[in-house]
Amino acid sequence: MIFLKSILIVSIEIGSIQHIMPIAFAVIFAIILIKFSKSKLNKKQQEKVFKGLGAFVSLTVLAFHINLISKGGYSIVADLPLFLCSFMALFIFIFTESRKYWLYEILLFWIIAGTSQAVLTPDIPIGFPSFDYFRYWIAHLGLLVIIFYATFVFNLLPTWKSMFKSFLVLQVYMLTVLGINYLLGSNYSYLNKKPESASVLDVLGDWPMYLVVVEVFLIPYFFIIYLPFFIAKKLKKNPI
Repeated sequence: MIFLKSILIVSIEIGSIQHIMPIAFAVIFAIILIKFSKSKLNKKQQEKVFKGLGAFVSLTVLAFHINLISKGGYSIVADLPLFLCSFMALFIFIFTESRKYWLYEILLFWIIAGTSQAVLTPDIPIGFPSFDYFRYWIAHLGLLVIIFYATFVFNLLPTWKSMFKSFLVLQVYMLTVLGINYLLGSNYSYLNKKPESASVLDVLGDWPMYLVVVEVFLIPYFFIIYLPFFIAKKLKKNPI
């Protein structure tokens, strides 16, 4: 019990076992699942797996918030699922159920851009085996598994227009969250101040400069995400 208690009060350190193990597991799981689905499953079975992934991620996030509410002291200032990854994870089942291409266009860039910082610099105050620990990794890594499954199993691919669609919808989302932060005095999506834990925002200056820098680099960052798809399309049309 003493050992378990010591684990629970320590936040996740970058590069620690609690940081690396979930990532390694998700990579192995995604590769095996995608290869198995492409080679062994028919279209209907692939769709069931996809829907199951979405339901699992969304229900995990929903269960986490229900658990917080049941304990009392749930704060609309700090606990609402309005951080981008939490918001996506809660509603990812809509995409997996519908498989709408316009949702794929938006989510591909949001997920890869949004989860990259969260995966590399996790912000988890309570470590393994807390519910928050599992919720955090299931949400962030689950989103990546889902978007890669859609890409490699269903052969969904973005276009250059997808970058701009995703960027514009993101502006709407962020403006909405800014309004909510103003009304509640909250800091969802770190739009009002940087997180307490280490993050890439630490090198981008103080508020509001880091928001400006993020906006400036967002389109080039989206282009970097799109670049492998662009190259793959070119190679497919003109094989070496």
